[in-house]
Amino acid sequence: MRDRLRRLPAVDTLLAQRELQELSEIHGREQVVAAARQQLAAARSAILQAQPAAADTCALITKISAQLERQARPSLRPVINATGVILHTNLGRAPLSPAAAAALQAAALGYSALEYDLEAGRRGSRLQHASAALRALTGAEDALVVNNNGAALVLILSALASGREVILSRGQLLEIGGGFRIPDIMRQSGAQLVEVGTTNRTRSADYAAAISERTALLLRVHASNFKQIGFVEEAPLAALSALSREHKLPLVDDLGSGTLIDTAPFGLAREPTIQESVAAGCDLVCFSGDKLLGGPQAGIIIGKAPLIARLKRHPLTRVLRVDKLTYAALLATLRHYQRGEALTRLPVWRMISRPLPEIQAQAQAWAQLLGGEVRSGESTVGGGSLPGASLPTALLAFEAGSAQGLAARLRQAEPPVIARIADDALLLDPRTVLPEQVPDLLRALKAALAAG
Repeated sequence: MRDRLRRLPAVDTLLAQRELQELSEIHGREQVVAAARQQLAAARSAILQAQPAAADTCALITKISAQLERQARPSLRPVINATGVILHTNLGRAPLSPAAAAALQAAALGYSALEYDLEAGRRGSRLQHASAALRALTGAEDALVVNNNGAALVLILSALASGREVILSRGQLLEIGGGFRIPDIMRQSGAQLVEVGTTNRTRSADYAAAISERTALLLRVHASNFKQIGFVEEAPLAALSALSREHKLPLVDDLGSGTLIDTAPFGLAREPTIQESVAAGCDLVCFSGDKLLGGPQAGIIIGKAPLIARLKRHPLTRVLRVDKLTYAALLATLRHYQRGEALTRLPVWRMISRPLPEIQAQAQAWAQLLGGEVRSGESTVGGGSLPGASLPTALLAFEAGSAQGLAARLRQAEPPVIARIADDALLLDPRTVLPEQVPDLLRALKAALAAG
């Protein structure tokens, strides 16, 4: 044991090696010194416990290099989503289109006219960048972009209802991701919640009976992340719009996910569109940018110009504003809709509209290369959108050995592959694998199967 300890090289000896000098240029000398000391300490501990140890210089250098590589690897890394969940919240929801990614990169690499009026030659406002496109696509009078849809609702309530009452159906007291609940958001904004109706049935008459001189607005929150079935009734937006006009109160529609495209033709449950809320007479409509819209994370508010103007003047708007990168990606995303190419250019809609025979053919091709069994299955939209709705798909399934072990090895690949496990089988869904990621997926799967 003592001989093995004596043969361990000193830190200075290791640092004098050419490989570690090169690593010092890449990672910095302090990082290399720390890694060398840690690996020597690990080797010393293993020797004292009579365990195998990387004790020679070459083995230690390999360990140090691997440690530095792990440390340098960012925690926010690209992954391959083979789960079949299209808007996977844990995996960043909507992938951007190549055009949106290019626009984001162009904005990031140089200066941009974020708050500069090029025609007038003086300071402008960042709040105007997405307005024209959103007006054209939705029919709204004006628009405002903040950092997410929860922030959009907080801003609306803070600006229009602080210290006053907001009427909402009991069936819409939902909880969004991360444990954030509508009543808590209401409290934070300073508005007072007035619940009407019952959990499963609310009529426009219930809203009418609750209106008082303290009422600030009527609120509809679309249940985009859960579904009620059976003895259910909800007041139509048109009826609420008429009621709001009668009492001169704003009607606000929180769509949650929000879509510009009808989902029904793709075999999904019908999701109310943003345009329909505007046409129904809603004064303000808010929705997410990174769900069914297929763009970057953002909260988008559209509606009547005087109300949007009030929101823009509120102090929270500066707190919740988005940066140039979000605007760049969002504008590029909206251009896909304006050009009528959303189904072919936006990854989210390509996945939703992808034909089943094409997915089956890809799963069969993977099975021929690597084995496994092709099974029928279901993909889901996810991301708090279209609860309970699914799309038929084909899955590549592996049952041999430990599904958990295979999944773990796939997560260690570069890039990591995220699969799902059901009934003790590992399942990979081609629907959510981007075309350019297929070679990496097959390489990772081949290595993971061989290692198992």
